[in-house]
Amino acid sequence: LPAATVDHTQRFCEVWACNLDDKMKKICQVIGKYNYVTMDTKFPGVVARPIGEFRSNADYQYQLLRCNVDLLKIIQLGLTFMNEQGEYPPGTSTWQFNFKFNLTEDMCAQDTIDSFLVIKGIQFKKHEEEEIETQYFAELLMTSGVMLCEGVKWLSFHSGYDFGYLIKILTNSHLPEEELDFFEIIQLFFPVIYDVKYLMKSCKNLKEIFFEDHIDDAKYCGYLYGLGSGSSYVQNGECI
Repeated sequence: LPAATVDHTQRFCEVWACNLDDKMKKICQVIGKYNYVTMDTKFPGVVARPIGEFRSNADYQYQLLRCNVDLLKIIQLGLTFMNEQGEYPPGTSTWQFNFKFNLTEDMCAQDTIDSFLVIKGIQFKKHEEEEIETQYFAELLMTSGVMLCEGVKWLSFHSGYDFGYLIKILTNSHLPEEELDFFEIIQLFFPVIYDVKYLMKSCKNLKEIFFEDHIDDAKYCGYLYGLGSGSSYVQNGECI
């Protein structure tokens, strides 16, 4: 995918309960032509570690993911859209959805809150008062044309937790006990996924191309890595 030249300040949109329906209608219009999607989430860290015996390190890592996704709440979800040529839709291309989270009541890793979330400008007060209800969001997303569609290509960067939190929202349930079952659910909801982390291992010089061509995006992400820009940044990892 060639890089898209965009005005970063114009392509990012915050979504709360008050404008959710309107913004989801826009996504329904966008997905037909701009069917390459990246996702990024903000969640309150890692608070628990699984105990017991594990078949492998991969099994341990999945159980670590599962127990934390089950215990914690998602704070934000960012979705960015592009087409096959790497072009963004006119106007907004990244939507950041804000969900209910209460700093005093909801479980979190305090070091994550202190060192990562607060300094990134997350408006926790609004997350208590103007938040999106997760199940209503799931209903809208499931009927948007984004999910369950082989024509939609998902771009990720080692995004197990991102997929975990979104699957938790979409299914309104805890993650399955077995990693294989988790992958089957991923395949159902996201039929086509490209993981940029693994593409970088197989595509010669991809790392150099990525960082040389997208230094402006890297600077932008330093300003707004809170999420939507994080999902935008992943899309510029080329070689699809």
